Amino acid sequence: MDGWVHNRDQMRNSAAASTLSATPDGAVSLDQVAVEARARLFSSRSVKRGSKLFACNLIITCTDLTTLEGSDTRGRVEVLCAKAMRPVPDDATIPAVAAVCVYPSQAATARRCLQGSPVVVASVATGFPSGQVPAEVKIAEAGEAARFAEEIDMVMDRGAFLEGRHLKVQQEIAGVKEAIGDRHLKVILETGELGGLDQVRRASWLAMEAGADFIKTSTGKIQPAATLPVAVVMLEAIRDFAWATGREIGFKPAGGIRSAKQAVAYLVAVNEILGDRWLRPQRFRIGASSLLNDVLMQIYKERRGGYQSPQDFSEA
Repeated sequence: MDGWVHNRDQMRNSAAASTLSATPDGAVSLDQVAVEARARLFSSRSVKRGSKLFACNLIITCTDLTTLEGSDTRGRVEVLCAKAMRPVPDDATIPAVAAVCVYPSQAATARRCLQGSPVVVASVATGFPSGQVPAEVKIAEAGEAARFAEEIDMVMDRGAFLEGRHLKVQQEIAGVKEAIGDRHLKVILETGELGGLDQVRRASWLAMEAGADFIKTSTGKIQPAATLPVAVVMLEAIRDFAWATGREIGFKPAGGIRSAKQAVAYLVAVNEILGDRWLRPQRFRIGASSLLNDVLMQIYKERRGGYQSPQDFSEA
């Protein structure tokens, strides 16, 4: 309880820097200029050597190592799982990642490879990436994926959301949540298709009310994907939802995050808006396919004073 009170006070202090403002008719809207200015602050933080090593290791432990291609094979997933468990085979000081994220057809392979390790299986579902399949198909696919995956990344029906059919969107999310039981549900908003920051906040709140355990920026299949201004809006929504309900929802930026420097900016944003309770895999993930190697290069640079060659790390 004391931890919650401390974190509540942190969130109250952060709320003083909220990007919400009142419009002339009394409604609440987002100040886009304020959002973008706050996002620039997070990306301009100077990180010292000791903190950088800590941040890089934290990024690894919060990474969902991902392959979501039509050409995925069992062999590729097996190699990815090996890297997830031991990112550098001959260096046991490098931690394992949080999860391996695959299509439902590869979830059983990932489960077999990761058995006995701390790395969990995440599977996309519900007609990823477009979500343009009937609700009953989405629910059935999610339920099937949950046989092998501990976490399900579902895509929100953006078409229904943009048409204002918010109840339909919530019912689908709630139906998927019911179908997967105690598995964690990440709801992908695909923020690049929502048409503005007010819509991002509205979609975030809707997904959290419907039962999401995490809200996730993007599929990684369209541009723009994850951006810091969008992250600010989603993190403030999580903060306000926690303040209103007591439920602590996780956050996952995904798509287009390729460098350690970019990833550190997201850590800073999470810490300053939500507090350090969110800086753990249970509340923060970062979706990546190419980020891990850059993080490893930064770790070895800090340890040894010079960069490793990218060829020193596997591409999987």
